Amino acid sequence: MNALITGASKGIGKAIAQQLAANNYNLVLCARKLADLDHFSAELGAQFPDITIRTFVADCEQMAQVKELAKFVAKHMHSLDVLVNNVGLFTPVSLLDDDTDSFDRKMHVNVYAAHYLSVFFGKQMRTRKSGHIFNICSVASLKPIANSGPYCVSKFASLGLTKVLREELMPHHVKVTAILPGATRTDSWEGTSLPNDRFVAPEDIASVVINCLNMTAGANVDEILIRPLQGEI
Repeated sequence: MNALITGASKGIGKAIAQQLAANNYNLVLCARKLADLDHFSAELGAQFPDITIRTFVADCEQMAQVKELAKFVAKHMHSLDVLVNNVGLFTPVSLLDDDTDSFDRKMHVNVYAAHYLSVFFGKQMRTRKSGHIFNICSVASLKPIANSGPYCVSKFASLGLTKVLREELMPHHVKVTAILPGATRTDSWEGTSLPNDRFVAPEDIASVVINCLNMTAGANVDEILIRPLQGEI
């Protein structure tokens, strides 16, 4: 079984990669920094020597690099069983105060990259009549968050993309799942004095992915919302 994960060297993507490796998935790990990918892939390879791990450096804001990533996966993997669109970009700013370039960046990273990869591999999965696409959305896909307007718009679009994919791929036995995490303990919260139990752990998101993959062929989890026990921060 083969899987591609974007934003795979840190946080949620890293936790998902670890769980997939533990379940014998061959991996393509994509992130922006080669050093992070090299370190993580070496760590995984030592722990799980029986799987194949490949890395690809790409900035998912750049569509040309996203397209090269898709070609790389198609070249090195006979088929892709699992696509995890995890990469994301967040900056705290209101919609009215954000500039056009900043808004475009969020749309490219949070929506356009996932759209391209989902269509590219979704067509292959449709032909093969198997596969699973996961889009890591957000609680911001459901309810606007103060001072995060552009991010919310992109995450609303991400959830909409997931729902359309779900309907189009349903007749072809391809599963599509939206995961909507609340505040999750990743590098974006670096420096906070809040305790870990005020956050969702990246490992919780990874567990959701594995549980979805382990369901029977006739079951699809359309979307799942995971929030901190004590509410949003």
